[in-house]
Parts: sequence; C-alpha cells; structure tokens
Amino acid sequence: MIYNFGAGPCILPQEVLKQASQAIIEFKGTGLSILEISHRTSEFEAVVDETISLVKELMGVPEGYSVILMQGGASLQFAMVPMNLLDDGQTVAYLETGVWANKAIKEAKLFADVQIIASSKDQNYSFIPKTYTIPADAAYFHCTSNNTIYGTEMYEFPKSPIPIVCDMSSDILSRRVNVADFGLIYAGAQKNMGPAGLTVVLAKDELLGKIKRKLPSMLDYRVHIEGGSMYNTPPVFAIYASLLNLSWLKSKGGVDAIEQENIAKSEALYREIDRNTLFKGTCAVEDRSRMNVCFVMEDPALEKEFLVFVEDRGIIGIKGHRSVGGFRASLYNALPITSVHVLVDAMQDFEQKHSVDIMKANGISNT
Repeated sequence: MIYNFGAGPCILPQEVLKQASQAIIEFKGTGLSILEISHRTSEFEAVVDETISLVKELMGVPEGYSVILMQGGASLQFAMVPMNLLDDGQTVAYLETGVWANKAIKEAKLFADVQIIASSKDQNYSFIPKTYTIPADAAYFHCTSNNTIYGTEMYEFPKSPIPIVCDMSSDILSRRVNVADFGLIYAGAQKNMGPAGLTVVLAKDELLGKIKRKLPSMLDYRVHIEGGSMYNTPPVFAIYASLLNLSWLKSKGGVDAIEQENIAKSEALYREIDRNTLFKGTCAVEDRSRMNVCFVMEDPALEKEFLVFVEDRGIIGIKGHRSVGGFRASLYNALPITSVHVLVDAMQDFEQKHSVDIMKANGISNT
C-alpha cells in the first residue's frame, strides 16, 4: 500500500482513475479513445460544458462571471492577469507570502509598477501578513491563498476598494470561498481539481475589455470566453479527468463536506506534530495550511533516517521542498484520513524508537 503525500500532481480517487482509464480505451461508445477524439465533437463539447457547469455549482459562482478552461498553469496567469487587467502607467498591489507570490510579482513588473504592500519574507514566509492598506488607485490587489512551499494559508480575505485577484492553485475546491468577493480567481488543476495540464480561471466579466493594450489572441481572456474554452485545442484528457473528479466531489457532498474532512485531516496531523518530542511546526499556528503541512525535526540529523523509516511503511512524498528542507505532507481532497493516521502512527513509532535508543545509550532499561 502506498500513501502519497506529494505536493503535486495530487492523488485522485480510485473511482476517478478507473473511469478515466476506461475512457482511454473507449470514450462513451464512440469507438475512440478520449486521447483520440476530436474536441469539436458533440460528445466532448458536452464534457466542457458539464465541467464549467460543475465548477460554477461547486464554487457558487454568481452571475456576471465566466469560467475559462485553459493551459499554461498558474505560471501563465502570472503574466495574463496584468496583461488583461491594467494599462500602461497603472500600479498594482501584491501581497508577498512565498515563492509563487514572488513569481507573480516578477511577471507583473513587466507591465506595471508593483507595490508590495505587505510581506512575510523577513520571517521566512512563516505567517500571512494581516495589517496593510490596499491602495484605492491601484488596478487590482493580488494574493496567493495557499503557499505550498512554506505551508501557510489565508483564511480571511481583506475588504478591498479594488478588485481582488487570487491564485488559488493549491486550495481551490478544498473549502468554501465567496467568489463574489473576487474580481478574478485562477488555479492550476493539479492540486485538487484534476491532473496536470488544465488551468481554471474565474473572471468577473465587467473587468475585461477595458484596457487599450493590444493582446495576442491566446493571451486575451475574452477570446477564450467567446470560444467556449476551445479557441485552440484544449487539454482534452485533463478536462475529462477533472470532470470526473468534480463529479466525485459533488457525490461526496460538495465543497462544504470536503472542507470538514480537510479540517479533520489537518488537525490530526498538527496535533501530533505539536505533541511529538521529535517534531515541530514551522508556521504561525493561526496560518497553518490545511493543504500543505510543513514541519521539521528538532534534531535535523534525524531527517534522513525518518524519510527512510516512513518509506518502509509506504509513505512517500513528504520530503520538504528543496528550497526549505524538512517535511511537507500534502493533504489534498482525495487523500483519506486513514493515510494521515498511518503517518501519525509512524511519527509516534519513530519517537518511541528514539526514546528507547536514548535510554539504551544512557544505560537505562525500559522494562
């Protein structure tokens, strides 16, 4: 048995994998694989329409917003957002909370004067800044809701005098958010929504088409909206697998139900991190992510041994990002709480093992 805590691509439910596998052989009686079918067929157009409809239903997308299915990941959105939402000479406001926020800032600087209105960089991105002023004359305010590398998450969003743009790549569909509070939301699908290759954008229609800048067709949100997310050949299989995963989420009770499961999973793991004498968390308690639980050893010399220890139990993917080290257990929607229990048991057994080793080294019997 493998317990995959990898940060991405996410694990998918077994039923989704089975359905997707069958479609690779033959898709809905067409005699063709989903990998072969034309995206212009009525069968696949129905897949796109249903995927968009489910995103709207599960996230509670209000009227006046468009859902776009794209490619290029959040990394392309880092540039598309400023290209589509601001003119030359305008400023934008960004919250700096980690690596991905910094990548978004870097791209925005190609198009605008970027004001970093708050940052947690000087404390290794271990918390979410909460005291800042959003300039009313900026074109938009940008934030990253969940930081996969450092393990922090925004649980409250500011009341903003300007449109809020949010990168929700690693916690979209894991909890309830009020879409109407945002001007634009974007997310790579590969954390909670489906396989890598698909990006979803939720855009408030009234924000688009106001700039003077000429845009290449592929980088214009309006072109993708008018083309029904099929201006160019879409990522057919990624969309279909995401549809299956969205259907699975709906069958589980939707976002509200999965949020309660995610709370239970993260609380169980954080409780053990705080209790265990060998481990400690790395983030402010109030900002700890439910999606990416980051922690380290009290004694860094034990980290390699612990990785071997858990891998022998089928636990994979918990090694921290190469830029920060330590451990990271990603608890995306499809990860069952039983997997968390396996990791917690391993942490307890590792603690017990080292307690015995210490006692032996000191000549103390544990009998």
